[in-house]
Amino acid sequence: MVQSLLSASLLSISSPSFSIKVGEQGKPMRLRASPRCRVRARAASSKAGPQAVEIPHQWYNLIADLPVKPPPALHPQTQEPIKPEDLSPLFPDELIKQEASTDRFIAIPEEVIDVYRLWRPTPLIRAKRLEKLLDTPARIYYKYEGVSPAGSHKPNTAVPQVWYNAQEGVKSVTTETGAGQWGSSLAFACSLFGLDCEVWQVRASYDQKPYRKLMMQTWGAKVHPSPSSITEAGRKILQMNPSSPGSLGIAISEAVEVAAANADTKYCLGSVLNHVLLHQTVIGEECIKQMEAIGETPDVIIGCTGGGSNFGGLTFPFIREKLKGRINPLIRAVEPTACPSLTKGVYAYDYGDTAGMTPLMKMHTLGHDFVPDPIHGGGLRYHGMAPLLSHVYELGFMEAISIPQIECFQGAIQFARTEGLIPAPEPTHAIAATIREALHCRETGESKVILTAMCGHGHFDLPAYEKYLQGNMVDLSFEEEKIKASLANIPQVVA
Repeated sequence: MVQSLLSASLLSISSPSFSIKVGEQGKPMRLRASPRCRVRARAASSKAGPQAVEIPHQWYNLIADLPVKPPPALHPQTQEPIKPEDLSPLFPDELIKQEASTDRFIAIPEEVIDVYRLWRPTPLIRAKRLEKLLDTPARIYYKYEGVSPAGSHKPNTAVPQVWYNAQEGVKSVTTETGAGQWGSSLAFACSLFGLDCEVWQVRASYDQKPYRKLMMQTWGAKVHPSPSSITEAGRKILQMNPSSPGSLGIAISEAVEVAAANADTKYCLGSVLNHVLLHQTVIGEECIKQMEAIGETPDVIIGCTGGGSNFGGLTFPFIREKLKGRINPLIRAVEPTACPSLTKGVYAYDYGDTAGMTPLMKMHTLGHDFVPDPIHGGGLRYHGMAPLLSHVYELGFMEAISIPQIECFQGAIQFARTEGLIPAPEPTHAIAATIREALHCRETGESKVILTAMCGHGHFDLPAYEKYLQGNMVDLSFEEEKIKASLANIPQVVA
């Protein structure tokens, strides 16, 4: 019976020494495991049974296989292609090399893999109960990244970023965070490698998610609401709007300002940049092996997009296989209607932050001073999209849609009440799009295989669920005039 339950959930526990003791009636159950015990995620089917997958030993770089290389980042003053020395005040040398690399694969340091073993490989789970609820012939699978210590996919890049900084003698790192998943992941990684961590959290999320702040502080980080009075960038925003809800662009400006002013401090970014998406490809590399082990090939791959790290991490290895002609899935990004950079933005060079301190990057953008409404999916409130993901979108290898937050939370409730997991607000966008696709399959009779990215749990997002359940949630959408004003301030780059 125990084995059947494990197979049903597509999880199994393997260990060289693991035992469960059940005491006499009324006494607590005791669980004993050796120090080497590891939780291993396994994909299972009735045909093949549980199949173990190994943690990838290489990150995959999609740039190596693209028919057209992406446009370079430009220096904000000269508008010439950025040079490695231009980035050295903010990033360690190894990450700068990865940012510009065209190598197909980059080896993962053994020290990083050793930390990955705390939660990787992550489970690929078939959502059978959701399928039953929807009465769909589609087969729905989700790759669940919420088993990490921080509860999301973000440690996949936080750990290597901090490790590379530590190797170069950096003492402190700064960063921004929206929902707090990235900030808590970086704080976790810094606690492992002995670095100080200072985080600027977007004010809207700082107020909505107090336990994310406490999580960061538990791991030793110093946390500020953004905009703050600590930095020049923050003070300027507060002078214009004392009640500003903040944005990721503003928080980036503050973190970059502090890092650039201190020689022993570097900056870490949780999304957008090439090296961040590179690190996240452990998700897709594992998932390909897991799906092969159960004899499935995805027809549709769906993920949420804010800056693009989770989506790129899952889809880039599948795009590689698609380019080689081995598979041909439809790849769909889902963004909030309140911050629709792919579906409503323009493809142009723009700053990655609000104050204009970062290099100019060609991406889908709503304008660097666009401040999205404070939706609950705080990790998706970014004005731009990862340049590499934007380039892939322009090449036609993927499509994008936007969904309002009430429909997303409707889907999240259906998912939680069938699959048992409470999703973070960000992946509810992917879940809502998955439900749309599954219902379409019910109408057409198609038995498609749908793969979706479940990038984190929502245990610290319950106030958002409370608002939805009490009927107090409202759909927030972008304002055309607001976007037009923001787009008017995009820098003019001479071709």
